[in-house]
Amino acid sequence: MINCIIVDDEPLAATLLENHISKIDHLNLVGKAENALSAYSLLQQQNIDLMFLDIQMPHLNGIDFLKSLTQKPKTIFTTAYRDFAIEGFELEAVDYILKPVTFERFFKSVERILRTVPDSKHDFIVIKTEGMHRKVFLSQIIYFESQGNDIKIVLSTKETLLTKTKMTDLQMILSSKGFVRIHRSFMINTNFITAFNHDEILLGNHQIPIGRSYKQELDTYLSSVSKNKLI
Repeated sequence: MINCIIVDDEPLAATLLENHISKIDHLNLVGKAENALSAYSLLQQQNIDLMFLDIQMPHLNGIDFLKSLTQKPKTIFTTAYRDFAIEGFELEAVDYILKPVTFERFFKSVERILRTVPDSKHDFIVIKTEGMHRKVFLSQIIYFESQGNDIKIVLSTKETLLTKTKMTDLQMILSSKGFVRIHRSFMINTNFITAFNHDEILLGNHQIPIGRSYKQELDTYLSSVSKNKLI
């Protein structure tokens, strides 16, 4: 998800951009500002990835505002004037769009940024198994199981792989990708959880025990994802 703001003192232009943004799933409109000072406040309050910035505004124009920022979000200038295009690109703006902004022109500009957004469905690890290096998509991994010096990887494709690695190394790499270690011998993909209690977790037909020393970590995770969802 790309957090974005609109900085424009023209209500109709800002509303048009808001409508365009609402049509693209990866864009999340955090707020709108009518001038540079209000925009600065938004940037301080939120992590903003993308700013749609008008140039001709009261008090401080968009060019000077962007120059004043030490940490600049990706910026797309939206303006009725061609005169500032060169200066805009010198500030490494993603694009410079003339008003009125059509959706086709808007999408063409935003698509440059969307290409850089990681897609979790395509995240993968490379493991060595059966003498070959193999790419395994994280979205297909149900769980890892430690078996002596090997790690068994159980996939949603009903395939099982064996590789020589350490569970602690996998945990370090994948803990931010939705994987949680629930037992000395097991680390699970939380996307596959279908049921759980204090002693075990079900991943479809797979029944995985919860280790006593891992309950706190698991409880913290389950509380965060279950908040306001339990009936």
